[in-house]
Amino acid sequence: MLYIVGTPIGNLEDMTLRAIRILKEVDYIFSEDTRVTKKLLTYFKIETVVYRYDEYSKMEQIPTMINLLKNGKSIALTTDAGMPCISDPGFEIVDAALNEGIKVVPIPGPSAMTTAASIAGMNTSRIAFEGFLPKKKGRQTLLKELATEERTIILFESPHRVERTLNDIKEYIGERQVVIAREITKIYEEIIRGNTSELLDKIKGREFKGEVVMLISGYIKIREKRGNKYSVNDED
Repeated sequence: MLYIVGTPIGNLEDMTLRAIRILKEVDYIFSEDTRVTKKLLTYFKIETVVYRYDEYSKMEQIPTMINLLKNGKSIALTTDAGMPCISDPGFEIVDAALNEGIKVVPIPGPSAMTTAASIAGMNTSRIAFEGFLPKKKGRQTLLKELATEERTIILFESPHRVERTLNDIKEYIGERQVVIAREITKIYEEIIRGNTSELLDKIKGREFKGEVVMLISGYIKIREKRGNKYSVNDED
């Protein structure tokens, strides 16, 4: 059986009892970063063997993992923090296991995406999750497409690119309400809210640390009634 195990995004006390039990009971753990996972395992006195499964090793590891699963072994897949397969490695092994008729079981845990959404003060009944924006190729094209996205947009971002991304949002998407959530669940947790220009003024020249989630309010079509017809005003 393959378990997809969510782990804390910062505060180790967010680890679920079920996740602890599963990590103790499985034969092997495959993790995006064994160093990070071993710290977690040490904290909870878990002695299960850990192997690496990341973007660079996944295609080599998948046949090994499938072979182990077919031979009756149980495996837990974890990421650095949060849920595997959510902008992190994982979907390929899940797909391979399901195609082989192997049972895949989710062990839910924290996710930076939903955690940030819960404290953003934005309408998240409908969201567009884009993960990490492309660094170069396709970046402008995607941002231009998002300019007419009516759902609240959620991004993951490197702390070193926050100011650049805000400038790009202003240029290609426009003046929107934006929330920056940094170091969620950790000691220096911070939530910064405002429109695009306000946030650019607030963070100008600032060095961010830790993982960042950004939420951007969706595009709003203003409908004006004229007689018995409606016209669409594309202004934000």
